[in-house]
Amino acid sequence: MASCSAYRRWLVSLYRGNSKIITSSILYNKLSWARMSSSSLVSSQFERVGFIGLGNMGSRMANNLIKAGYNVLVHDVNLDVMKKYSDNGILTKNSPFEVAEECDVVITMLPSSTHVMDVYTGRKGFLSDGNLLRPQLFIDSSTIDPQTSRTVSKAISGCKLKEDRGSGSPAILDAPVSGGVLSAETGSLTFMSWLRWFQRLLKARALVGGSEQAYMSSKPLLLSMGKNIIHCGGPGNGSAAKICNNLALAVSMLGVSEAFALGQSLGISAHTLTKIFNSSSARCWSSDSYNPVPGVMDGVPASRNYEGGFAAKLMAKDLGLAAVSAKEVGLSSPLTFLAERIFTELCNEGHGVKDFSCVFRHYFSGKDEL
Repeated sequence: MASCSAYRRWLVSLYRGNSKIITSSILYNKLSWARMSSSSLVSSQFERVGFIGLGNMGSRMANNLIKAGYNVLVHDVNLDVMKKYSDNGILTKNSPFEVAEECDVVITMLPSSTHVMDVYTGRKGFLSDGNLLRPQLFIDSSTIDPQTSRTVSKAISGCKLKEDRGSGSPAILDAPVSGGVLSAETGSLTFMSWLRWFQRLLKARALVGGSEQAYMSSKPLLLSMGKNIIHCGGPGNGSAAKICNNLALAVSMLGVSEAFALGQSLGISAHTLTKIFNSSSARCWSSDSYNPVPGVMDGVPASRNYEGGFAAKLMAKDLGLAAVSAKEVGLSSPLTFLAERIFTELCNEGHGVKDFSCVFRHYFSGKDEL
């Protein structure tokens, strides 16, 4: 049996060498074929992995763990999503507590700080039966404020393992994901579409906060879901790194979009400005990889009416987390609050589900390139 990395390389080479052939509609949500990645491929101390939060990102992360050969249990409040996993032979549980009772490690990917607190400390949460826990490790990949990450970390670190395997108490990491994936598509995806998503996911980064020992033990799991893993320090630092990254991204996109809109008003095409930006000091990811001007770059949300990508409402949420954090530490952050106001206004005007680069069209009134 080939290794996981060899299997992934084979998939990528298959796509590159047969891009005109691989168009059959193999259903992405049919996971049974992935059992070819047997448990012998799993290079981890964790035999059973729980995953809670099967939304756009979480479902893909869970699917990658299944493909890597992990024995995965799942839970989500969406019963239809649960049924899809159950129908494909994946064990589902009715609550976070039930998941934790049978797993060595539990990963959460949830929408907000409130959801994270409920899953950890709520009525059917991990801690609902006291401070004795089965999982050795908890990994929260939700994008939340660092303060909540640290509160949850303190609660978990005060617990004991039901089966003491030498560590005494469970560990927890905050490991939000940066890099993004293609938007979820309902129903079925073709194998070719899945490969495009898969190649994009390999570029994703896990920004990890927590102890060095817990970080090292989690690496096989994290490497099944992404390529780059960066240890950011103690509890909450992974969450802090994520909101700082997205703050910089938001401000960058606003600056590039405003410059393109101004250039168009002054008679310079966005094509010309893009060439200038990308060969000089204004070059950045928002200009050379994620250009917000429709008609300038293929394969980005701007080329498909801002569908897919990273929703403006999610950017507004992350900027809100950055703003709250800035207030709590007493830091003057004028660009944070301005960016939050702009993206919140964008959402209030009905553009929240569009990719955040739509700020070029819907806030700065930028024009399409013909």
